[in-house]
Amino acid sequence: MSAVFDIIASAGLWAAVLRIATPLILGTLGALLCERAGVLNLGIEGIMTFGAMIGWLAVYNGADLWTGFLIAAIAGGLFGVLHAALTVTLGLSQHVSGLGVTLFASSFSYYVFRLLVPVAGTPPTITPFQPIHIPGLSDLPFLGQAVFSQTPPTYAAILIALALAYLVFRTPLGLAIRMTGENPHAAEAQGINPMVVRYGAVIAGSALMGMAGAFLTLSAFNSFFPTMVQGRGWICIALVVFASWRPQRALLGALLFAFFDGFQLRLQTVLGGVVPYQLFLMIPYVLSIAALAVMARRARVPQALMQPYRRGER
Repeated sequence: MSAVFDIIASAGLWAAVLRIATPLILGTLGALLCERAGVLNLGIEGIMTFGAMIGWLAVYNGADLWTGFLIAAIAGGLFGVLHAALTVTLGLSQHVSGLGVTLFASSFSYYVFRLLVPVAGTPPTITPFQPIHIPGLSDLPFLGQAVFSQTPPTYAAILIALALAYLVFRTPLGLAIRMTGENPHAAEAQGINPMVVRYGAVIAGSALMGMAGAFLTLSAFNSFFPTMVQGRGWICIALVVFASWRPQRALLGALLFAFFDGFQLRLQTVLGGVVPYQLFLMIPYVLSIAALAVMARRARVPQALMQPYRRGER
């Protein structure tokens, strides 16, 4: 039991929590923004994969790291245009369109990677983001290592979460997004174009998903392989429900899942010799399902989510 407390009290665990949570924060915020406007985006897994690949490929070919992030965001936005064209303009099934985007983006990522990168036994690498030293803060006991020794994208993700929370609930644009997700016809009666709002939300949300994938190759790791997203996109979809479609709760949900994940990795080193490792791998998902079951009862789904909008129809 003391080993468990030692793990929880270690600064290394909490540093890993922030690192593991970063792509989940960005991906969850992207999915949340889409759904707040009434569009379910199941293309997140593929968009994250393509963002990871194209961001890494840009840096591998000479771009700087932030440019790689920008290119990943633009690529994600382009997939958002595709998903919005199918679901907002044509009114097709959001489930089918999202799954189609995931399959297309994932396969296209692998194709482009194999086309442009020489096949080798060891994947080529880049120099990723390095942890930054904040004078006066990074030297603090415990907090310095746990919080103030992260890479820049981690701090950017937290700021984006706070900014999105302010935008959604404190600005006219956020009100327009929420109205479109609740009742697009009422939004239209107020002079808002629900089609434009949904397009903008899906494109911006998909750009965040692309950035979430880019974090994996430009900060967490230094190379790309096709399976590196490993279901994080689907976790983000679940975290949106856990967060009740609120950005600040999305931040907390991502940190909670990251804690479970980081904790099980360290627990393996203590009990791995007597307990099968598969049991440890289950821990973050089982605990997340339990938390989701509790929170989902109080979640209020946007009323127009997954409902196609047609001007003049009710």
